[in-house]
Amino acid sequence: MQKTSSRLLTLLSLLQARREWSGAELAERLEVTVRTVRRDVDRLRALGYPVAAAKGPAGGYRLEPGAHLPPLLFDDEQVIALAVALQTTAHRALAEDAGRALATIRHVLPPRLRQRVDALHVTVAGPPGPPGSAGPSGPETSAPAEDLEVLTVLSAAIQRHEELRLDYAPHRDAAPQRRRVQPHHLVAWRTRWYLLAWDLDRDDWRTFRTDHLTPRAPTGPRFAPRQVPGHDVSTFVAGRFRGSDGTGAAWPCQGEVVIDLPATKVAPYADDGTVEPLGPARCRLVAGSWSWTALAAGLGRFDADLHVVGPPALRRACATLARRYAGAAAPYAEGPADEPA
Repeated sequence: MQKTSSRLLTLLSLLQARREWSGAELAERLEVTVRTVRRDVDRLRALGYPVAAAKGPAGGYRLEPGAHLPPLLFDDEQVIALAVALQTTAHRALAEDAGRALATIRHVLPPRLRQRVDALHVTVAGPPGPPGSAGPSGPETSAPAEDLEVLTVLSAAIQRHEELRLDYAPHRDAAPQRRRVQPHHLVAWRTRWYLLAWDLDRDDWRTFRTDHLTPRAPTGPRFAPRQVPGHDVSTFVAGRFRGSDGTGAAWPCQGEVVIDLPATKVAPYADDGTVEPLGPARCRLVAGSWSWTALAAGLGRFDADLHVVGPPALRRACATLARRYAGAAAPYAEGPADEPA
C-alpha cells in the first residue's frame, strides 16, 4: 500500500483525469478500502481542494473548479506531452508565451523528467493543416495519437548520434521493412510527425512517419551528423513534401486564381497560400502543389466559381480535369473485357 502522502497525490491525479469517480473505482485503483478513500478525500478538502461527493450507494467524487484551486498535478507522460505541444506552438503566433511556459515548467521538473524534456527537440516544417486538408499522401483529417515512448527513443538516438534499426511500413497495410538509418531530427509537418534520417541502405535522406515505425534495440554505433542540404531543416523537409529537391521551400507548381468567395471563407483552407480580399464576395489566391493537376483539383474543393490568372499550365490542367469530369458524368456502359494481345 502507498504511504498516505503518496496516495493523496495519486488520488488527486485521478480526480483531475476524469470528471467523476465512484468510491469503489477509486478504492480499486488505490488498492485501499472505500472508507480509506473517504478519509483521503477529507484530507484533500482540508488542503483546499474542492472535492464534491454524491451521497448514496452509487455516489461518487469529482473535483470541482474554483477560483482558489491549488496547483494541478501532472504525471510523467502528461509533462512530456505538454512539453512537446509547447515546442510545436513555439514556432507559431504564440512563440514568446509558449517559450516562457516551457521554461517555467522545465524549471520545476525533477532532473529525470528535465532530461527527457531536454531530449525532445521538434522542428516544425510548414503551417498546420486545417481539418480535411490534403497532402502528398492524401487527405489528413486529424493528428494521430503518437506513442510518446517512440518519440522519446527517437529523440534520445538523435541527441546521442546513434544509428537506429527500424521496422517501417510505408503504408498502414504494408508489410514492415527493416531500415538502417542515422536519425537527425523529429519534424512536425501539418498533422503528422516524421523522423528525418539518412538512410544507410539507400544512401539518401528519407522521412519516416513515426506512427508507422518501430525502433529496434539496441541502438547502433555513433555517427558524425551530416549537414542537411541548404542547412535548414524546416526548408528542406517542406521542400521534400512539396515535390522539390528539398533545397527550397516553394512548391514546384504555383498559380494564381480569383475565387468567388470571401477571403474569410478561403483563408482557413488555403494551407500556406496567400489570400487577398478583392471585395466582400471575391478574393485572390496564390497557391502551390506538387503538380499542376493536383493544384487544379485542390482548387475545386472551394465549391465556387474561379478564374485562373495564370500561368497557362494551370489553365491547361483545369481544362484537362474538366474533360475528365465531363466524361465521368456520362452514364457508364460496361462492355466486354479487353482480350489480351
